[in-house]
Parts: sequence; C-alpha cells; structure tokens
Amino acid sequence: MKKIILILLMIFTVISYAQKKKNGTVYKEHPAINVVEDMMKAFVEGDENKVASYLAEDFKSYNGSNGDKDAEGSTKDDFKNQVLFWKKNAAYLTIKRTKEAYPDAIEYKDSDNDDSVWVQTWVDVKAVHKKSGVKIDMPFHRLYVVNKDNKIKTMISYYDESIYDKIGASFVERTNGTIYNNHENINKVRILIQAYANDDYELAYTFYDKDARFSNIHMLPGKSKTLEESKENDLKFKEKYTIESIDVNGYPDYLKYELGNGSIVQSWWTVRLTRNKDKKKLVVPILFIHDFNDKGMITREMAYFSLKLME
Repeated sequence: MKKIILILLMIFTVISYAQKKKNGTVYKEHPAINVVEDMMKAFVEGDENKVASYLAEDFKSYNGSNGDKDAEGSTKDDFKNQVLFWKKNAAYLTIKRTKEAYPDAIEYKDSDNDDSVWVQTWVDVKAVHKKSGVKIDMPFHRLYVVNKDNKIKTMISYYDESIYDKIGASFVERTNGTIYNNHENINKVRILIQAYANDDYELAYTFYDKDARFSNIHMLPGKSKTLEESKENDLKFKEKYTIESIDVNGYPDYLKYELGNGSIVQSWWTVRLTRNKDKKKLVVPILFIHDFNDKGMITREMAYFSLKLME
C-alpha cells in the first residue's frame, strides 16, 4: 500500500510540473514602467499635451468594471479632456504608488503580445473636489499596454466609482431627515442626565442597551468602553467629584436621519462639580451625543468636554 501511495504521489508531482508553462518575464524596472509613471506625473501637473505625447494615436481607455461587452472605450482626445477636467475640478491632486506596492512590466512570449509590454500599477489617488469639498482618497488599479514605440496603446482602469456619485449628489440640495425639539428620546436623555445629577445611577443605566458603547473626545478614534466598564468609571468619578447640578443649555435636538436610518439626540449641558479632595468648585460644559436603536434604547454615548477644566 505504501508503495502504491508513493507511486501516486510521484505521478501527481510529475503532472503538476508538466502543467506549468512559462509565458514571459516580469520586470520590476522597465522603460515601459517609466513611460506610464511619467504620463501620470504629467496628468497630475495638468499638462494635457505632455500626457498626449505618451499615448499612441489609436489609444483607447476602458473602465474595467464596466460590464458592457460592446464598450468602445475612450479615445486619446477624450483622455486629454480628462486631464483638463481634473485640473479644473480637483485641488491637491496626487497619484502615488500604494504603500509597499510597485508596478510590474510583463513581456509575454505568445505571438499576440510579442510587440508590446503590459504594465500593471497600484496607486492611491488623492484630491479634494473644488466645488463640493468632497475628499477623494481611493486605490486605483490600472493595466496598460505599451507598444513597440514605447507609447501607451491601451489603459484599463479599476476603481471605486461611488466617490463620483457622492460628488454628483453634492450639486443638488436635499433633506436628510427631521429635527425634533420635542420627542420621547429627548425625554429619555433629560431623565438620564438628571438621574446622574441626583446620584440615581440605577435608573440611569436602564436607558442603555446591554451592548451599548461609551467614548469621549479624549479617547483614541475607534476606542470605546462597555456598559460595565462605564459603570466602573462612574464609581471612580464619584470618588473624586460630587455633582452639584447639571443644567441644560438651549435645548436638545433629536435627529432622525433618512440616510442610514440613524437616530440621535444631541444635548448641551453645564455641569457644576465639587472636587472632593479640596472642595474646589468646577464648572464644565459638556456635549452629549446619544445614538438610539429602533427599540428606543441608547446604543452609543459620545461625550465632548475639557479635562483641563477639571484639573
């Protein structure tokens, strides 16, 4: 049995090697890469004539994500107009190699590609749309065919098109929900805050979902605490400070968003404290943002305040 298994493994190994067929060479450095990157440098500079100098007369550009099998592609003149469009509409434009990535130049051996070189690149495109202020920051993958005259004959682009939808939407005014100055969720926040002010933590905690997350302006982005961790922080806070009063500034807003179906209450307060160790009186403004779920429970609490005022 062992001999049979060994023979089978040898056969499969031979078959595996027999299936491999080299079809060209991949280069990390190549004149075709220089042409592609010089062209993109001229693109960033907004020099449409210099860009055109790197393109073949029969140049065609394609959107690799376009499922239209009959797409004819964009011409050399179309691409020159793209240069002018970006020059006019994009501020702070940069196109740089994606970190730890580099272009490849591939010379194929087959007869269909023996007079051209394929170049594939991975870059990050960054800019700010001048009129809308929309930030463009996206990866871009491109395939180029460079002919024997060292001119770019074909360009195929893969990128996230949703950023253009965002820019397009910015030209049309639209509402995104309703703002309430009276709402049940506003009532809940008011009761919650006054429960803290009156040392009724048991009541305050009933307004939070069991999986609620807590964060504040002094925490690193993306960091948050659980409800149990927040309770521990409350105990530490009570050891250091006594809440004298918490008074609302203006009035809370409840925002019911259409996009994302978000529900938040934002409220502004003045917290008056006594520091227990030296009986010093402190006044601290604070902004709370509370996210609510469909059941009317708080799922996230974000607090904005100054630690310096509490020193």
